[in-house]
Amino acid sequence: MTADAGQLLYLYSGCLFKVPDGVQPPKAGSLLFCRHLSFQPDEHVLEIGTGIGLAAVLAARAGCRVIATDVVPAAVECARENAILNGVADRVEVRLGDCLAPVVGLRFDVICTSPPQMPTPAGRARQDAAAAADNGGVDGWALLDRVIDAAPGHLRPGGRLIFTLFAFLGLKRAFRRLEAAGLDPTVLAREVHAFPRLGYERLDHIRALDVEATLPSTGLPETVERYLIQGARPGARRV
Repeated sequence: MTADAGQLLYLYSGCLFKVPDGVQPPKAGSLLFCRHLSFQPDEHVLEIGTGIGLAAVLAARAGCRVIATDVVPAAVECARENAILNGVADRVEVRLGDCLAPVVGLRFDVICTSPPQMPTPAGRARQDAAAAADNGGVDGWALLDRVIDAAPGHLRPGGRLIFTLFAFLGLKRAFRRLEAAGLDPTVLAREVHAFPRLGYERLDHIRALDVEATLPSTGLPETVERYLIQGARPGARRV
């Protein structure tokens, strides 16, 4: 045993990030998210579930003002340190809290999140910090539904809600949910990823939820489609 745990460093798009114990490094969904996000200078951006602060730092480097939130205290501290490390601490504010609770009364040009959305059978949701990045509730929509419901009240006219989605959660369902919230849905990007290891443990449960038949009905799936989806609030974007 040694008292020196070392330090994991993560390099992305010319930025350097520290990844301490208790905070997950970016996974496939987060990278899909960051590859296809685009920002305009001076936009006000909210990132929900910031983790190490990857998207928040990229938005700040593009000239945005950013509030980043997370429910994991270690992630909040990590994102603050990474904003300092990358020279954007003056443009990134990191807050501890759940969903949009830390930004009551505020409005944004962009709300973005790569949320926990792995369907979690009843009674099998863990409460540790690592599980917080995966547990999506019984149908995978626990956080997504809350974000979609709350986002219109926090978006400026012309503002955008952007989130990642496993195909087995239902693209048609996502569009219906956005339309019901008064947001215009579009697909910004689609990628094919390796099927997540945790998904194999829950495969029967996931197949029962896959009403749009995105997975093979038998055998072990090797891949899964993932989407980056936007819901735009009608109205002219501010200049």
